[in-house]
Amino acid sequence: MIDKICDFLTNQIRKEMPEINDEKAEVIYYGLQNIIGEIPKVFIMLGIALILGVFNWALITFLIFLPYRGASGGFHLKTHIGCILGTILFYCGIPLIAKYFVLGNIVKYIIIGTTWVFGMVMIKLYAPADTEDVPILAKKDRRKKQIASYITFSIGLIVALFIPNNMIINILILGSLIQTITITKLAYKLTNNKYGYEVYGNTSIESA
Repeated sequence: MIDKICDFLTNQIRKEMPEINDEKAEVIYYGLQNIIGEIPKVFIMLGIALILGVFNWALITFLIFLPYRGASGGFHLKTHIGCILGTILFYCGIPLIAKYFVLGNIVKYIIIGTTWVFGMVMIKLYAPADTEDVPILAKKDRRKKQIASYITFSIGLIVALFIPNNMIINILILGSLIQTITITKLAYKLTNNKYGYEVYGNTSIESA
């Protein structure tokens, strides 16, 4: 069903913009597939969260990390089922884990500081972590997303330093760390993904 919708939309776009070639149309198709595919995954994830008793926290986790995930990117699992399971594990698993531990102030500061240093290095190296299906090739776009990654990642951890709610602190730390791991070279290798700029080559990246 999703494939048919994406086919229809891609064909309509090509009718309106005849200059789009087959290669660009394929990129548009996969982009639409990822966007439209997210909608049922979110509803399924929220349904599972309701069953697990963490609906509100899963929704909060989703909203908190939407900006950072959108800016930094990350690997994509190859099947719809895999994507659904990954979405459930991230947005339901983090709240389920977060409610079981409390960090003392000194430990909290050390963990947040270490996570921040790790994240800033990984963002510098890999963000935005695109994929071969949805590459980000324009240097201007890559730079904007990388800056947005620095900002959204840092804001989340700064909030974790000062907010009094233990659950949100844990969600911010865990979520920031896990999302950052998803953009790394190791994560891409383990999930058989490739960065878009590697597939298309640096010569394809626009200077604009």
